[in-house]
Amino acid sequence: MILAVNSGSSSLKVALYSQSDNDRDGDPVLVLKGAADGIGSTNGRLRIEDAAGARKLDEAYQLSTQGEALEQFLNAIARLGGHKPSLIGHRIVHGGPYLRDHQIIDDDLIRKLEAAAHFAPLHIPAEVALIRETERLLPDATQYACFDTVFHRTMPEASRRYALPDRIYQMGVERYGFHGLSYESIVHRLEPTPLARVVCAHLGSGASLAALRNGQSVDTSMGMTPTGGIPMATRTGDLDPGILLFLLRAQQTTADELDALFNRESGFGGLSGGQTDMRLLEQAAVGGDARAQLAIEVFAQAARKQIGAYAAELGGLDLLVFTGGIGEHSISMRNRICSGLEFLGITSGEPEKCSKVRVMTSQEELQIARIVFSKSSKLAQ
Repeated sequence: MILAVNSGSSSLKVALYSQSDNDRDGDPVLVLKGAADGIGSTNGRLRIEDAAGARKLDEAYQLSTQGEALEQFLNAIARLGGHKPSLIGHRIVHGGPYLRDHQIIDDDLIRKLEAAAHFAPLHIPAEVALIRETERLLPDATQYACFDTVFHRTMPEASRRYALPDRIYQMGVERYGFHGLSYESIVHRLEPTPLARVVCAHLGSGASLAALRNGQSVDTSMGMTPTGGIPMATRTGDLDPGILLFLLRAQQTTADELDALFNRESGFGGLSGGQTDMRLLEQAAVGGDARAQLAIEVFAQAARKQIGAYAAELGGLDLLVFTGGIGEHSISMRNRICSGLEFLGITSGEPEKCSKVRVMTSQEELQIARIVFSKSSKLAQ
């Protein structure tokens, strides 16, 4: 059994797969999937469904850490008759400059991951803690690290490099790109002959776009960290570096204060006055809320501009893929983004009917299971 573990800032998704009875495409077969929300708050919730979507568990919990949430998941899986997993795959947001491939977790990898914590201080320490807790809960299981950055290693140097001196580049300052497991899952379903020129828009609370040539990443909007790119729920996206200098000089702002401002207080939450849920923003906008309307238009415009830029980089566009929570579920946002892209052959006002537009569900957990199954099979040979 393979357990895919997908950790977020206040949530945890897990999925249990069987590798002994693969489906017709050779994929591990889903047995159970679950989600824990509200980790670190007093109103946490744990949900588990079977492969058919039938609800098996839906209970309120007070979960202090992701490790506690994982322990409750494992207890629930045991009560539901699920077999204990022997292989674990963790989604790791950032591997830094020295971890560039999905790989088995050992002491050396942990040391390298801890050394790279400054590249993603909001993510890596929590991910390391979850790995250690998993080892305690499942001491006989083999764990794998599945990095969001690996998919983008095919980017050419011109896409990876910032216009900074070599000494800064040698420190690991470059464009890494993220949401790689989501993009990998999309490409897997576009195979065996992925179209030559694809732009994929992963739009959710965290949002990025990627330019894909023949199924490989050649450019992406997020940069050295997940803060870059287009505006998101609470993140700024790309900024004029002069803004940082202004805040440092005019307000004596500290690094921690900048971190909080750019990662937790900005984005369409900052523009709207605090609302970070796109569904509620769209409802408020219909009711005439000017700040909600502004936040929506800033988000749509940024995504539209990025699509146009990537179409130019690719020399045209064969397919535009929307994925992620907003990309999959908001018809109005897809319409807004596509309005103005008629020059790329996308039907204005009705992108749903356009052969160049496709909505696809992100399958990060399944992609983790695929990676773990592939890696473990090679080790067994």
